[in-house]
Amino acid sequence: MCIVPDHVRRGGALSELLDAVNALLARPDALPPPEVRARLRKADDLTQQEVARVLGVTRVAFNRWEVGAAKPRRRHLEAYAHLLAGWAAKHPQAVDGDEGE
Repeated sequence: MCIVPDHVRRGGALSELLDAVNALLARPDALPPPEVRARLRKADDLTQQEVARVLGVTRVAFNRWEVGAAKPRRRHLEAYAHLLAGWAAKHPQAVDGDEGE
């Protein structure tokens, strides 16, 4: 019994396979709670419409993501998670809910 994956046996480099696995592991699977999402956006003084426009969706679709009523599809999920992470780094107080204190 051979435990070498088909990809590697077909000539693919093990490093390519591991890179692909690492890419899967790095994919965002969870967003912060809805109240944190809204605080982060507001901490950057942006409206839902402004963010929706940048992400290429309607304000209604973005609102559903922000309140947790819907989850973005993969492409938008990755972009939205990246945006939230950037805001969290920029506004750590908003993550904890201390923005006005």
